[in-house]
Amino acid sequence: MHLLATFDSLRSAVVVRLLGGRSNPARHSTEASLRIVRIDGKHVRAVVVRGATEWAARARNLHMVVAVLEDAEIDYFAVRGTGKDIPCVAVSARHRQDVEEVLQIAFGRNPGYVRDVAGGQLRTGASAKTWNRLRSSQVLRLAWNVCDPTGKLVFGPDSGCDLEFWAESDGALIAPRPNAVVTRLPVGTELRMAEQKLFSLVPGQYHTGYTRTVPEFTARLPGDHAFPIDVVYTWVDDADPVWRAGKDTVRRSLDPGRAGEMHEQADNGARYTSRDELRYSLRSIHQYAPWVRNIYLVTAGQAPGWLNTEHPGLRVVDHREIFSDPGALPTFNSHAIESQLHHIAGLSEHFLYLNDDVFFGRPVTPEHFFHTNGLTKFFTSKALIPSGQITPEDLPVDAAGKNSRGLIAQQFGTVISQKMKHTPHALSRTVLDEIELTYERAHWVTQNSRFRSPHDIPVASSLHHYYAYHQARATLGNLRYVYVDIGDALAQRRLDRLVARRDFDTFCINDTVVPEDPDAQARMVKRFLDDYFPVPSPFELPGAEGAPTRRIAELGAAA
Repeated sequence: MHLLATFDSLRSAVVVRLLGGRSNPARHSTEASLRIVRIDGKHVRAVVVRGATEWAARARNLHMVVAVLEDAEIDYFAVRGTGKDIPCVAVSARHRQDVEEVLQIAFGRNPGYVRDVAGGQLRTGASAKTWNRLRSSQVLRLAWNVCDPTGKLVFGPDSGCDLEFWAESDGALIAPRPNAVVTRLPVGTELRMAEQKLFSLVPGQYHTGYTRTVPEFTARLPGDHAFPIDVVYTWVDDADPVWRAGKDTVRRSLDPGRAGEMHEQADNGARYTSRDELRYSLRSIHQYAPWVRNIYLVTAGQAPGWLNTEHPGLRVVDHREIFSDPGALPTFNSHAIESQLHHIAGLSEHFLYLNDDVFFGRPVTPEHFFHTNGLTKFFTSKALIPSGQITPEDLPVDAAGKNSRGLIAQQFGTVISQKMKHTPHALSRTVLDEIELTYERAHWVTQNSRFRSPHDIPVASSLHHYYAYHQARATLGNLRYVYVDIGDALAQRRLDRLVARRDFDTFCINDTVVPEDPDAQARMVKRFLDDYFPVPSPFELPGAEGAPTRRIAELGAAA
């Protein structure tokens, strides 16, 4: 117990670093800054934590429950497999009175709330009446609420920690609800120490201390994702004079035949416009997908001025590092760039490919994108690939879809019809390697098209999914997703709804035409992104907002 007490003395500082990266124990003391917030229509208190994130709030609540039980020397064990990714702690129902008493004291020192796990009114944990009313509940949700300094992010019971009361019967402890591991244990089962992050997902670089558990909950389970997952972005700053000069030079050098077959959308300025979306997409990873291992930013020798290129989990990758044919560069064709992503050195076998206008909207897990056996998931759209052969009127995305349809039909005998949603694309490097070999000619043509061409194939954003699906290496997935066309008259209303409800796993903000008032549109998008993602990520340099784009040669970190 002395060793555990030593762990407890270190925990508060560790959890503060988890939440904001700054060591300041006062944040979790009774003198911590509190704010009145609204949760489920009720005014409640929340501790203000700079750098608060959803997953860290869950880890914090687990830590708080464990610390209270450790201090009171009450036997407990952490539980896995209850679903919904909420941490859970179990105690014997025989100790319920003691548990309620020490938690009531703890909530008196650090204001927090309790309710039945199934729902119901959120009640202060500092009141004896609360515990009397909840006496018949076998599973409780405990939460020390957290908000960020802006008050735009509030983490309440949905980011809490469950407390289960296991009944004792015939020398056994019996769980009050199902879990995926074990629901009956002999009384006196030997406990062991395990890292708290096994029970509450946090970024790998964080260390949140230890908790007691039983051996069954420490074993690797079939539902555990044991493989690393990286993220790859493609990004461009269309305002960079070096990039613009290169594009203009290449455009002028096109022979009349190639220039004549280009669709007007192939070099549409709206496709290149940067509204600083990347900054907020990275914030969405930090906030909602802390399981991502490394992030690779693929660019044409550029890097945002605000980007923390020294972060160990991020690397800027120049096109020159990944194109198998250097003669294909420079390129301004996203189809060409995405055809080369699997060449990134050090990239994990399983990775997500995102455009910078794609965001995670609420906590997600690897299971949203990959099965635990490594199969990838893809997400089809209601939008269809137009029927018939390629015509000069086809949008570049439609022509690419038709080309994919032809390749899949030729090899597998089926005719694909659906486009893909604008979500993170779950990809396999092995599958992409095979596509490069199997469709060698089409792949080479795509790589060497400097602008979008009627001959392109959408390697990473569509062809990969259908090719893998026909070989039983991918399955249709399910995400709650929304696409917001910011050129639409109802765009502001839709963005307001997104902020208010935060009920989509992922979303995309995009437009396909140059707006009449680009400044007004940019202000609308920035207001929304600031409201949705107010917490800076560790991938940003502090105080660097508005810093000019840098060339990779200037970074000293890549080139």
